[in-house]
Amino acid sequence: MKKTSLQRGLLVLCLSCVLILGGCATQKNLYTWGSYQPQVYAYLKSDSTSPQAQLNELEKGLQQASSKGEKVPPGYHAHMGLLYLNTGSPDKAVAAWNREKSLFPESTQYINFLMSNMKKNGG
Repeated sequence: MKKTSLQRGLLVLCLSCVLILGGCATQKNLYTWGSYQPQVYAYLKSDSTSPQAQLNELEKGLQQASSKGEKVPPGYHAHMGLLYLNTGSPDKAVAAWNREKSLFPESTQYINFLMSNMKKNGG
């Protein structure tokens, strides 16, 4: 039985869709966001959860990402540093900021700014 040009066209269209959608299914995210965005929002809103509760969520997300071999996005460690500072742990803040600089060298200027402000304010 001969296939008509319409049948061939539909077959080509279906195969094209399968190939295109198959390529999308294998794409992996570059970063694991977890609860990072809601925690930043809560921090900026400042009338929601406490800095310690936010920090606990971010630490949990960091452990989960690490156990799966996934990366956290830029700013994750920097934000944790701010939360450590707000909870009275300046040494942990500096460690988190140094980690941010090592993972994302483009953040160095901002992190150095944060560290110099911390020192100016007696942190």
